[in-house]
Amino acid sequence: MGLIGRFLFVVRSKLNALLNRAGDPSAELDYSYEQLRDQLQDVTRGIADVTTQKKRLEIHRRRLRENVEKYDGQAREAMRQEREDLARRALEKKQAHVSEIADLTDQIDELQGTQDRLVGKRAELSSQIEQFRTHKETVKARYEAAEASARVSEAFTGVGDTMADVSRSIERATERTERMEARAAALEELEETGQLESVLDDGDDIDRELDRVSTERAVDYELESLRAELGSKAEPEAAD
Repeated sequence: MGLIGRFLFVVRSKLNALLNRAGDPSAELDYSYEQLRDQLQDVTRGIADVTTQKKRLEIHRRRLRENVEKYDGQAREAMRQEREDLARRALEKKQAHVSEIADLTDQIDELQGTQDRLVGKRAELSSQIEQFRTHKETVKARYEAAEASARVSEAFTGVGDTMADVSRSIERATERTERMEARAAALEELEETGQLESVLDDGDDIDRELDRVSTERAVDYELESLRAELGSKAEPEAAD
């Protein structure tokens, strides 16, 4: 698996791992997204290094081509001066540089191909990371919505308990109110029928009855006392 392939594998594995994790995904998703962006920067720097090496070889090739032109000119000048030995030496150097230029061209073409592949892979990785970012924001939004819904549900649970207590209090208050209303209605009915005064006078009648019984007993006691007293006086008179 190549470097870009490993990066793509990291993107998919981190996404799956984070989506399957039970905790708060927001901070972890943001952190993983930043890590992936750092890796993308590493790829960019790698591309820059390849491009730098290619440019260095291109500069060296350009200098060799300049030398080839120089040696070719020297060979021509030597032949004009009938110095075949110097012309041969110049042409030998020219051929050495031509051979080196050919090798450099192959290396430059290879580096260009590597650069083109890395640029394409970088674009693919960048697209994958942007998809991760979109999915990350979607997951965060869903999590925050679920968290808010859970808080609302918890609040409603507390309200439900409170409402149950309030409902029981209302029931007790309603019962007391109905009893008071019934008592008021009963007193009003007794008042309208004239029975309220009789009910209120029941205590006075009992007191009067008790007083009457007590008075009768006192009278009976006094009568018995008088009878006894009179009887005792009558007996002596009869003896005379």
